[in-house]
Amino acid sequence: MQGLSAAPPAAFLLLSALLLPAAAAPGAERELNPSSRLAAAAARVALHYLNFQAASPGALRALGQVRKATLKSIPDSGHKYYLQFTTEDYKSGENAGSCLATVLYPKTKAPPVVSIKCVHTKDQKQIQEEDNKIYQKIRQQTKAIIGNNIPDSYGNIEPALEPAWALAVAGSSYIMWEKSTENLGYFMAQVKSVKQWIRKDDFVEFDYTVLLHELPTQEIISCHMRLTWVPGRPLKVKYFCASENQGLEDGSGMESGSAAGILHESGANF
Repeated sequence: MQGLSAAPPAAFLLLSALLLPAAAAPGAERELNPSSRLAAAAARVALHYLNFQAASPGALRALGQVRKATLKSIPDSGHKYYLQFTTEDYKSGENAGSCLATVLYPKTKAPPVVSIKCVHTKDQKQIQEEDNKIYQKIRQQTKAIIGNNIPDSYGNIEPALEPAWALAVAGSSYIMWEKSTENLGYFMAQVKSVKQWIRKDDFVEFDYTVLLHELPTQEIISCHMRLTWVPGRPLKVKYFCASENQGLEDGSGMESGSAAGILHESGANF
């Protein structure tokens, strides 16, 4: 702390402006450093929302680079981020196109309100083919898929478990979007366990235990997630995280740009 106390007033004010977004004047708008933690965290929240809404293992994206970020303080609402960023294919790391997004962190405990539009390097037909390939691979299993520690300690994923892992990324994106705040963000660290439930209808269904890496606390949070999916339909996700003393939370296909449609089923269980 000696370094801060000895800093010139101008330097201290600059540091405060960078680290304390709450200090922004109501209605004020300011540019953020695109490489700042706040800009990257908001972009990841937008992608969590997109990955869940897309309900498509073949269209999963990760953050590439934030190109531009602006922060605006909205009176009585919260902080709103305006973002331009590139994305990467979640599995291959190849360029997946660019996005424009806004992310509003409400002053209430509601999830971030996201609006996002992206250009994709894959065409829709290619994405649908990938999704159908994953779906058929799951449906053609003679035994229920069961696995642990995906990826393993060496970062490897067994080919037979890749479809279940991809769906876990899509489903956990709902959890990470809903739990994110301006000060807390999440990565999916690992699928600790997965078990498939065999159904007689067209849906595939899995029970997961997923481990989420919380930033900047560095805590690992364990969440139990039930997911059902069929290509071309919204994902249905129910979850409960060990650190939360609350009922099961349920999400499926909310409208883009809205945090509406979240249900809470108290006392429900798997």
